[in-house]
Amino acid sequence: MMDASDIDRLVGETLERLGVPYEIMQIDPDFADTAQFCERYGIPLDQSANTIIVASKKEPKQYAACLVLATTRLDVNHAVRKLMNVSRLSFATAEETRDLTGMMIGGVTVFALPPDLPIYVDAAVMAPEWIIVGGGSRSTKIRTSPESLRRLPNAQVVSGLATPIA
Repeated sequence: MMDASDIDRLVGETLERLGVPYEIMQIDPDFADTAQFCERYGIPLDQSANTIIVASKKEPKQYAACLVLATTRLDVNHAVRKLMNVSRLSFATAEETRDLTGMMIGGVTVFALPPDLPIYVDAAVMAPEWIIVGGGSRSTKIRTSPESLRRLPNAQVVSGLATPIA
């Protein structure tokens, strides 16, 4: 399993390879969860995106990463289930997420995921000029342009992956 320094290195290498401007923000890990982070650091919720790992219920397990704005809710039961072509799907547990990615919930980033893991990006994430995503640990976040997501080899932008939180 990767440790924090491996993940930091992988994140940096991935961002450099994508060739887009980015900034790594050091944050207080107690404020890693999106709502607290946005309030503490003055970041609009609609420019903050969460990486959520989902898992099929049946063996062999299939996983995917989904990136959605903090102002939306991932449509696991319809949109994601259809994309993955599985009958039942749920959010991966904290343990599954850590085993698969080496990262803790609250710090998962799309920029250091296993190379064969599909990444589904909600189309709404592509709208802002810049976004904040997890940095690979609970003490970092990454500010970058949504264009960086398009450049990830296994990322697919999907309309309707998430619905607005009422």
